[in-house]
Amino acid sequence: MKPEESFVGQPIRSLQTMLRTIAQVEPLHPLPEPDGVYTNQTAQAVADFQRRHAINPTGVTDQNTWEAIVRAFEPAKIETEKAQPVQITLNPGQTIRPGEEHHIVYLVQTMLITLAELLKGFPSPDHTGILDPETERALIAFQLSSGLRPTGILDKQTWKALALQYALVSDELSRRLEE
Repeated sequence: MKPEESFVGQPIRSLQTMLRTIAQVEPLHPLPEPDGVYTNQTAQAVADFQRRHAINPTGVTDQNTWEAIVRAFEPAKIETEKAQPVQITLNPGQTIRPGEEHHIVYLVQTMLITLAELLKGFPSPDHTGILDPETERALIAFQLSSGLRPTGILDKQTWKALALQYALVSDELSRRLEE
């Protein structure tokens, strides 16, 4: 999850993020994507929250609903600890190329998003699980900044460098959140 200060001036994205966080301890359906657009999915998640909290389930986020969501969000927040080393490795010779879908790409995208939080101007992909053009651009930027050959391909060398940088940047991000 992005740090709270990332959502200042983005009330719909904040709402969607809070609902997704609350869903970790109180299942809500559907889970809205934190895209900043008040879609039917967001309205349905709000209505589900309202039903569970004895608020008239309109799907509209009025002041009363907003305050109830904020109250439910606070205890649901995940405590962040110092990042642990990532123990996943690619098999020798294994690569993930642009256009390919792989479960490791979700992790790579999360790592790249975290890097983008601290490194202004660094591309930030979406979570798709596919090494799509957005992820490829972010990977190339990472490879260039790490002195690696800018291929846009996830190989063992890129993965190792990314896992190391992620641990370092995550620690810095955790420190900033504590301040």
